[in-house]
Amino acid sequence: SYSWCPTRFCAGASALPPLSAPSSAHPEVEGGRQVGPASDRPHGDLCRLRSSSLEIKEKEIREKGSEILREQLDAAKKELKLKDKECERLSQVRNQLEQELEELTASLFEEAHKMVREANVKQAGAEKQLKEAQGKIDVLQAEVTALKILVLTSTPSSPNRQLHPQLQSSGTRGAHKCGGGHVRNKSISRAFQSSSGKPEPSSVSIQSAGKEEREMDSVLFAEFLLWKEQPSLDRSTAFLSRIYKEDIGPCLSFMRSELSQLVQRAVENNSLTIEPAAVSALPTVKAAALECGGPKKCALSGLSRTCRHRIKLGDKENYYYISPSSRARITAVCNFFTYIRYIQQGLVRHNAEQMFWEVMRLRREMTVAKLGFYFADQG
Repeated sequence: SYSWCPTRFCAGASALPPLSAPSSAHPEVEGGRQVGPASDRPHGDLCRLRSSSLEIKEKEIREKGSEILREQLDAAKKELKLKDKECERLSQVRNQLEQELEELTASLFEEAHKMVREANVKQAGAEKQLKEAQGKIDVLQAEVTALKILVLTSTPSSPNRQLHPQLQSSGTRGAHKCGGGHVRNKSISRAFQSSSGKPEPSSVSIQSAGKEEREMDSVLFAEFLLWKEQPSLDRSTAFLSRIYKEDIGPCLSFMRSELSQLVQRAVENNSLTIEPAAVSALPTVKAAALECGGPKKCALSGLSRTCRHRIKLGDKENYYYISPSSRARITAVCNFFTYIRYIQQGLVRHNAEQMFWEVMRLRREMTVAKLGFYFADQG
């Protein structure tokens, strides 16, 4: 009979040699020993050897594969760490750039605001200079207008004493002109006269006497300093309100109250004109004779006085004859307003104390004129 060994054939294993049939059914005798059929033991050992060798090879292959995978995993981890470090570095660079951009933006805005502030300061300075220049131009124009009026009102038959000082008496040469044909007195003390009608020798000039004592009123000076910070013609301020109540109002208060109010508004608006009455041609008087007065009657006081001057209010065509006393009172108020306008326009270069004493002197002129004192040549 044939015996078959169930063997697992693997790749690379050689085929078993084919089994040959015995020549006879009886066992062979060789060397006096009976030899039986071929045994299956060698075939089983061969199969086991081949199977174990394959298992060893598979184990080696798995170990090598695991080692390769571990190496690749380690390499991937190292590369990932490097990429994390690179990302962190790039994030720091981005944060630094953002911070620098914010600082640059802030500095640019600050520089822009600084340039705008400087431009505003320069513009304000230019506007202030322009206003000062316009004020100076207005003052010069007013002076030119006053000179023209003086020239036009001087005729051979009635020469203007302001243009011809040689015609003035020795006691009246200290007077000088102001805008609109007014006469502004350097010292009101020269208006004090003795009972004989002649100026007192001791009252030549306050400035030259040097014996007059004075003491500053702290309340008045504080009001003046407060007004001087922002000078204006607003009568609601404490400084001007007091002067209106104590000086301007009483000085321009005449019997003809309605006309007195018109004169005060014209003085405030700098639109009042005073000129000598002896002119060649007088404009047509459209108002009533009582209102305008005449060469022998003052339109403001209503008293019979010799009127050598007349006033014109703004653009009105009416002229009003005024007495020497009324003219002195109006002129004193005009002198005060002229000076404070100069302060408002920045044309006065004195310190605050000098300005204050000049204002007090002008207030004294208004008070003295209100009491009826005036220069004789003003008549």
